[in-house]
Amino acid sequence: MSAPFPPPGTGVPSPHTSFSAGPRGLVVAAPAKLNLYLEVLGKRPDGFHELETLMVGLNLYDTLEVRPRADGEFHLTCDDPTLSTGPDNLVVKAATHLRLRAGNPSLGTDLHLTKRIPTQAGLAGGSSDAAAALLALNRVWGLNLSRAALALVAADVGSDVAFFLSLPAGWCTGRGEHVAPEPPGTGFPVVLVLPPVGLSTPAVFRQLHVPASPRSGDPVRAAFRAGDATALGAALFNRLEEPAFALAPEVERVYRRLAALNPVGCLMSGSGSAVFAVCRDPHDAARVAAGVRAAAPPDEPPSHVLVARTLTPDPA
Repeated sequence: MSAPFPPPGTGVPSPHTSFSAGPRGLVVAAPAKLNLYLEVLGKRPDGFHELETLMVGLNLYDTLEVRPRADGEFHLTCDDPTLSTGPDNLVVKAATHLRLRAGNPSLGTDLHLTKRIPTQAGLAGGSSDAAAALLALNRVWGLNLSRAALALVAADVGSDVAFFLSLPAGWCTGRGEHVAPEPPGTGFPVVLVLPPVGLSTPAVFRQLHVPASPRSGDPVRAAFRAGDATALGAALFNRLEEPAFALAPEVERVYRRLAALNPVGCLMSGSGSAVFAVCRDPHDAARVAAGVRAAAPPDEPPSHVLVARTLTPDPA
């Protein structure tokens, strides 16, 4: 991670807000996500897993600057030197797939990505960056594609990309690419903890034992819609926690320290390694954040701790 967590609510744009970046250019905010529920239903013939998951955006953002080119070239730069900027980057993949959809090989772009969402943390920063690229390039290339058309492109780019076209929350099925917008009752304060280790999504899935009887997501959806933090905390669930904790015991240790502070609920997001606590109110979140910082052993590499909030719909 090349930049510290930005302070939520202080100069941070709302999800996918765009700002002018010179003639015909845009800067777009790309939020992180949390999984409040994640169940694995089985292995698919294409090698992916069939999922059900409730995802919600979080006020932690990357930013993507986009300018059009007329020579068909894609140039991506990033402030994180460890991140690939080649064809395997999801932003470049998004631009490539969108140009194919447009059928115009002369469309090109200069892109600059500022990373704040950590990688290998289960926060889908790369997928959000790809969605931001689709939205921005749809505008600067003058394509005027609908969100439904962009969602079809997003599904070809990556499993989580389509979710970020349906913020602030969505019920995602298939391999994650089928998204039904989920109406949130309210935003929830959360404490996000990033352990000093990342986790590979394929490695976590390789350790997974698919359950014979999947857990229902109805309780977490009902609590989320009602804005009931206590009920939501009791309903949090992630099938990938067990294999992730087996691969990275330090993630489980951070989770246990967080849970011992008695927030309304704790969970690992996605395939990890980030863990989070849902809290009763901002004061409770501040207490939990201070407690988890104080509980860290002095001989253990420090975790990043952030007080944040789940996203809510923009005011009409």
